Amino acid sequence: MKEIFFNNIFFGMIITILSLKIGEAIFKKYRLPIFNPMLISILIIMLIMKLFDIPLNYYSKGGDIIGFFINPATVCLAIPLYKEVESLKKYFPIIIIGAVVGSITAISSVIILGRLLNIQELVLLSFIPKSITTPIGIELSKIIGGNPPITVFAIVVTGITGNLFASTIMKLLKIEHAIAKGLGIGVSSHAVGTTKAMEMGEVEGAMSALSIVIAGIITILIAPLILKLF
Repeated sequence: MKEIFFNNIFFGMIITILSLKIGEAIFKKYRLPIFNPMLISILIIMLIMKLFDIPLNYYSKGGDIIGFFINPATVCLAIPLYKEVESLKKYFPIIIIGAVVGSITAISSVIILGRLLNIQELVLLSFIPKSITTPIGIELSKIIGGNPPITVFAIVVTGITGNLFASTIMKLLKIEHAIAKGLGIGVSSHAVGTTKAMEMGEVEGAMSALSIVIAGIITILIAPLILKLF
């Protein structure tokens, strides 16, 4: 019976879409950051798979099809960037410097904390790409010897955390410049965080979208070098 209902491409696709819609409905009703639609949908999917003891490969048959569209969805973030091309030209050197510093900080903090807490090497390596977008993060995880599924988990948690707390952190640190807001969010919490930046404004959203690409490229280049240093 389990084979009939769950071992097909439709199961993963249907529960992913339905759980996200449920998450969106809950968020619209309560408007609390903790009820992030993605977080709710992840918890629903985990609960269903646990209750019915569904193997991961059953879900992946449909879930991977939806995951395939992550790449083109990320490319679409170029649209708000095009609208703010003048801001990009004006602040380009600052944006590059900020992205480099942010990427180095993201990688180094994982390594340092991992060493201090004596975290297993595989887990540590898997967490290094946590702040970059999923397609790039998965490839980097393979290159440095991490575990891609753990990396995806780390990326999702990082993105949701950024989405939930970005506004609060900006207020606490009194960060008011739109470029700084967008850059900080994009470098630290990739596409999921960028949705929050877009809510803040067009400039914030555009800069966050740009920083996703820059941070991804920089992280790919410097992560192996930083690992050697540590």
